[in-house]
Amino acid sequence: MEIILKEFVNGLGEVDDLVNVKAGFARNYLIPTGKAIAATPSAKKQLAETLRQREHKAAKIREEAQAFAAKLEGVKLTIGAKTSSTGKIFGSVNTIQLAEALEAKGFNVDRKRITT
Repeated sequence: MEIILKEFVNGLGEVDDLVNVKAGFARNYLIPTGKAIAATPSAKKQLAETLRQREHKAAKIREEAQAFAAKLEGVKLTIGAKTSSTGKIFGSVNTIQLAEALEAKGFNVDRKRITT
């Protein structure tokens, strides 16, 4: 029986995966617990639309990130920190400091979007 998973099921698949399982497993466990729905033609059509929208949204976010990365190309930041006599930094530079340094250069960046 074909089903569409609505949440992660260990050993079976991720959210919105279309998988084949035994009919009893689907009817007695997956569907009643809300972990899956039957893969009817209308559900498959809706799944395809959902996946298309998700891919479109991801592509848009990727384009925005690449455009922002192009703007940041060549930007140099100077962040003050205490160092030892050998030049090793005490502590670390965090995302708040990076966001503040970028804001000083005219880039408005949420610190949660900065990854290391």
